[in-house]
Amino acid sequence: MRRYNFLLIGVLSAVCVLAGCPELDNKHDGYLIRVGDSVATVADFNNALDISKTAYPREVTDNPASLKAIQLQVLKQISERLILLERAKDIHIKVPDSELEAAIADIKSDYPEGEFEKTLLESAISYDFWKKELKARMLMEKVVAKELGERIVVTPEDLAAYHKEHGNDGDRSDKSDDIAAKRIYRKKSEDAYQSWIKELGKKYRIEINQAEWERITDS
Repeated sequence: MRRYNFLLIGVLSAVCVLAGCPELDNKHDGYLIRVGDSVATVADFNNALDISKTAYPREVTDNPASLKAIQLQVLKQISERLILLERAKDIHIKVPDSELEAAIADIKSDYPEGEFEKTLLESAISYDFWKKELKARMLMEKVVAKELGERIVVTPEDLAAYHKEHGNDGDRSDKSDDIAAKRIYRKKSEDAYQSWIKELGKKYRIEINQAEWERITDS
């Protein structure tokens, strides 16, 4: 089954929460996180937190220290998402309707007739919300690809160092090199992304509503 690639390898998990995140250009008087014109409300955060908590056993989420760590991670994920959405505006990146519809058709083609809609229904996600979320993810993919894609190159020296480190000098088949290249590319992507998003964090001011954040973490 084909899979639609949302971001560079290994980057998606660092920035995206499946749902409960704000859309581009939302404007609210009340906010929890704000980067330029892009904001996340307390409701956005709580929705994202509820989804993140499903990845952990109950004893973890019931532990105050563990829960605080999860809350901080969600705060970071949403903040980075807002930075990417603001960056998209600044470098004039958009997702045309034709491109979005093509991506939707590609995704739907992976499912038997009626199964895609059934999956959304079972997940309590509306089609309109899913479509807007897909567009936001495609937008972020374009930003990351444009600003990082050309910087990440796997060289023969990288492959040689990888095989030496992992004891694979005796197996230099195309298949082995292909696997190694993917792992090296993923690691380089993650490292480059972390440095890049840190620099963007200096350019785009992240505003946290401390009163709301304290209410969340003290509850």
